[in-house]
Amino acid sequence: MEGVNINNFEDQKFCQSCAMPLAGEELYGTNADGSKNEDYCIYCYKDGEFTSDMSMDEMMNFCIDKMVELHPDIDKKQATAMMQEVFPNLKRWAAD
Repeated sequence: MEGVNINNFEDQKFCQSCAMPLAGEELYGTNADGSKNEDYCIYCYKDGEFTSDMSMDEMMNFCIDKMVELHPDIDKKQATAMMQEVFPNLKRWAAD
């Protein structure tokens, strides 16, 4: 899990729905007025609304599979542990 742990990136912004790193403004979602939203990515938030009506568990499962696919050095068990730690603290899910 070296280099991927979300806690290693204190200055890095992450989507507050899926935990994807927001490495640049092109990845920011959009508000209803078309302005950039710095809390959510383009995949989760568009025109002031979430793009899917997933539960936190559904989003986590989707992201676990993506993380394993993008980071072959991480297995599903490690990705699951990481997501279970991070997701409950994201803005979208913290209220659940």
